[in-house]
Amino acid sequence: MGLEWSSPGERQPLIPQRGPRSPRLFGRRWLVLFLFSLLSFLQGLVWNSWGPIQNSAQAAFGFSKIDIALLVLWGPIGFLPCFLLMWLMDTRGLRVTVLLTAFLMVLGAGLRCVPVVDLSLRRKLIHGGQLLNGFAGPTVINAAPYLSTTWFSPDERATATAIASMLGYLGGACAFLLGPLIVPAPNSTSGFLLDHGLVGSIKDRIEGVLYAEFGIISVVFAAIVAYFPARPPVPPSVAAASRRLSYRNSIFKLLSNFRFLMIALAYAIPLGFYSGWSGVLDLILTPIHVTQVDAGWIGFWSAVGGCVVGIGVGRFADFIRGVLKPILLLLFSGATFSAAWFTLTFLSSVTHLPLTTATLYTSCIMLGVFLNGTIPIFFELFVETVYPVPEGIACGLVTFLSNMFMGILLLFLTLYHIELSWLNWCLTGSCLLSLLCILCFRESYDRLYLDVFVSV
Repeated sequence: MGLEWSSPGERQPLIPQRGPRSPRLFGRRWLVLFLFSLLSFLQGLVWNSWGPIQNSAQAAFGFSKIDIALLVLWGPIGFLPCFLLMWLMDTRGLRVTVLLTAFLMVLGAGLRCVPVVDLSLRRKLIHGGQLLNGFAGPTVINAAPYLSTTWFSPDERATATAIASMLGYLGGACAFLLGPLIVPAPNSTSGFLLDHGLVGSIKDRIEGVLYAEFGIISVVFAAIVAYFPARPPVPPSVAAASRRLSYRNSIFKLLSNFRFLMIALAYAIPLGFYSGWSGVLDLILTPIHVTQVDAGWIGFWSAVGGCVVGIGVGRFADFIRGVLKPILLLLFSGATFSAAWFTLTFLSSVTHLPLTTATLYTSCIMLGVFLNGTIPIFFELFVETVYPVPEGIACGLVTFLSNMFMGILLLFLTLYHIELSWLNWCLTGSCLLSLLCILCFRESYDRLYLDVFVSV
């Protein structure tokens, strides 16, 4: 079970297993999960606002391709204060951290809506708003396991983690759908657009989306201020009330644990590459004459399918415990196959694979389903592997690495104008590398041991 990782004292519960302070559940846990998931959804929606409508944004605001890449890049750059937010969550709790996160999102969404005439200044404000939204990313991604442990019982934790962590990706998926449907794409005759004032119409549509997002985020922020407790009156499980390592000791433990570093890289490399790849999916598909709307639908169904599978496998992991590694092996086998299929399809003149809309849809959607579906399972495995390290610290370090890989990838694209087709090969290789790492990984379930055996 990997019990050498934690000392016997650290595995002792702080609450009795029976009596008035014994573990219990509260119905309000679902309201807390709903508010957090909605905040995560909106953060993902704002982060991916510009990629699906980049052609329209270039026509309306004068964005260059570098600007579009930077708008996506602000997401991983926003993870630079990740360790500060992890410390805040560990010392001040969930409510303070979520309130700060929601405030940053409101401020960022408001900056994007400032009605200035100067397009150069307007572009700077939009970039600033995207950066503030990026600063909210570490909390909405990392806090899901912390929330599930704090509020949910052992047979609901994986499900709660899946819902809280996958809703952010669903927000990014809805951006693929809402953006192209609301904002019209410019045609190839840009002079015609200028003569007939259609650029102004595109700009008005984009601003309407920005104002709507600002209004919804403000309402959610008000709801969190009104009600979002730090923790329930009584912990829901023995593990939720057990002692945890300090922030400094946790970082030292994580960096010195080879098994954790192995599984962390198995998560960070492919998920980081996939985030960067999906952020410029429109540009990747443009050379083979896939329209902005079609690229948006591909991205949408990829993320939606991954959310459905992620929540489904999370619920399955709650019913049948101790099978996180087999689930990851199955999902990454499918991801590696799908990525290879998509990559080889681009070489249809050599591989003779059919390059059709159907094959592109199928391979992209399968890739998104399998990769996104691994996220909640990874989070639960991180926590089980390094317990009693706090959930936010363990997941925060991993997502920081993932966004670092994503940022490096986008930075190379921005500075060196690398051929986008190489991203397909990088994604395929990263999936295969992670599959091998997971195959060699020795799993352990220290937190599950505490709840199942110590509490009996």
